[in-house]
Amino acid sequence: MYLSRQARIALRVFAALVLVVLYFPLVYVARLSVNTGVNYVWPPKGWTLQWWDAAIHAPGPREALLHSLQTALWATSVALLLGTLAAFALTRHRFFGQGSVSLAIVLPIALPGIVTGIALLSAFQRVGIDLSLMTLVIAHATFCVVIVYNNVGARMRRMQGNLEEASADLGADGLQTFRYVTFPLMRSALLAGGLLAFALSFDEIVVTTFTVGPGYKTLPIWFAENFARPNAIPIVNVVATFVVIVSIIPVYFAQRLVDSPHGTAETAP
Repeated sequence: MYLSRQARIALRVFAALVLVVLYFPLVYVARLSVNTGVNYVWPPKGWTLQWWDAAIHAPGPREALLHSLQTALWATSVALLLGTLAAFALTRHRFFGQGSVSLAIVLPIALPGIVTGIALLSAFQRVGIDLSLMTLVIAHATFCVVIVYNNVGARMRRMQGNLEEASADLGADGLQTFRYVTFPLMRSALLAGGLLAFALSFDEIVVTTFTVGPGYKTLPIWFAENFARPNAIPIVNVVATFVVIVSIIPVYFAQRLVDSPHGTAETAP
């Protein structure tokens, strides 16, 4: 589609404004993490690393970070298992109610977080399960499964089914076919789905608020509790900057893996 010179300039200006609105707050918080002041002042004054040193030695954010990592690792592991099995079942077989099952798997990521959190809390209370790390992992796994399912399912639909048939014709059993043919082709999709699921679980706060056990604080919960405390603002800025940097890494590699040509039929051993 041809665009006039004025239209291209307007589109570029609009895109630049959108990027500024999206990323300027992140850059501003990162700048405040090395600011000599303790408030959200503009323009920032001075440069210092004392807040980074204070954040490193503060027990609160370090403990919350470990809790977030623990929860995200468990939730990602569960999501990889269940999401992969669901993708195999729904892409390799046809059965009655297949569309409804697919909708039920994808629905948690589409629902508002507060609806999912209240529903899970109500279910745990009705069954008589006390809130703990287990309930938090179950809650995070409900939407992390969707990420893995979408990535693996998309890769499975792109794979040529005759490769598995050829493997069987050559005498390989189901386990050998999965090990030498199917898994190498879907390996990058599994890794991308796992990285995205980990990042999503690590930053989640709404569902966490309803399903976390007493005394167990994840990093987003720690943010919510300390954001309004004036003395804690510099440390909050430091931890927020750290989380942004850490979150960019898995998302970047996941995007590279999704866009990578590796994992297609040409790379199968």
